[in-house]
Amino acid sequence: MDGQTPLPHGLELVPDAILAGRASDGDTAAFEALARRYGPQMRACARRITGSFADADDVVQESLMQAWNQLDTLRDNGAVKGWLLRITGSRSIDHLRRRKVHPELATAENEATAAGAASNPESAVLNGSRVAALRSALARLPEEQRRCWVLKEFGDQSYEEIASTLKISADSVRGRLARARITLAREMEEWR
Repeated sequence: MDGQTPLPHGLELVPDAILAGRASDGDTAAFEALARRYGPQMRACARRITGSFADADDVVQESLMQAWNQLDTLRDNGAVKGWLLRITGSRSIDHLRRRKVHPELATAENEATAAGAASNPESAVLNGSRVAALRSALARLPEEQRRCWVLKEFGDQSYEEIASTLKISADSVRGRLARARITLAREMEEWR
């Protein structure tokens, strides 16, 4: 979806309505053409809402998977751009909601706010740095580990729910979560 790889058979010139119709009939090349066409706008929308490039990339991937699975719900094939951006907006908001319920981040952010209100700049900087370090460590995780970790910790999903969402086995979820936790524990050691 980087926009640099040429699309097969000149699909970049085909109107949205035709591409959406072909995609709903199972044509993956047509769906890929739509994803390449609107991926940058979807990413920009997700970035504005989530405030993070890494989160925006995750949201776009989730949005495209949802769009592919729900192409039959698109009523007007010519309105595919707005439909994709609505899905992206909804997934971005869902992503923020999952992120907000994480107790460690919420506690650290509340401590940083409380410390700032109490006029203790050293404590505010320390707590803000801890939150930034966790966000940075999460961004450096391999994508498959980060997705599992986010769904478990932010989304409070079970191993089976994560496996179903990501279309992998529960054992794969356990392994990815274990590796993510080890990496995060190592990277966050100085903040304990």
